[in-house]
Amino acid sequence: MTRVLILNGPNLGRLGSREPDVYGSASFADLVDAAARWGADAGLEVEVRQTDSESELVGWLHGAVDARSHVVLNPAAFTHYSYALRDAAAQVTSAGLVLVEVHLSNPYAREEFRHTSVIGAVATGTVAGFGFDSYRLGLDAVRTAVR
Repeated sequence: MTRVLILNGPNLGRLGSREPDVYGSASFADLVDAAARWGADAGLEVEVRQTDSESELVGWLHGAVDARSHVVLNPAAFTHYSYALRDAAAQVTSAGLVLVEVHLSNPYAREEFRHTSVIGAVATGTVAGFGFDSYRLGLDAVRTAVR
């Protein structure tokens, strides 16, 4: 079975209570449940993780390479400036694995500083602006790419 890590960066553990007008009212636990369901429906083995730590996220990307796991990544605020995360993400795609960058909101419809992604250039693709469905679409992109 194809393994996919869904990795989430800072503040995403606060889903449901953090800016619900931007990120929705569903919780992180709701995302974990939905991702498990979408993964099962797509024949994917899915594991969802969240951290506020840049170094932990980098380590998880290294682990994805070592374990040959594809990645759906919501880098959150790290999207805009973390070259360490960008370099780790590049290792995923350089290893021939799929890495889909996802965002709940559309960064281009928000503050100007959110318009830049240092991750996008090394990702297989990006899905943004569809709320939780961004993750579902990201998983579908992985499934389609590994056929």
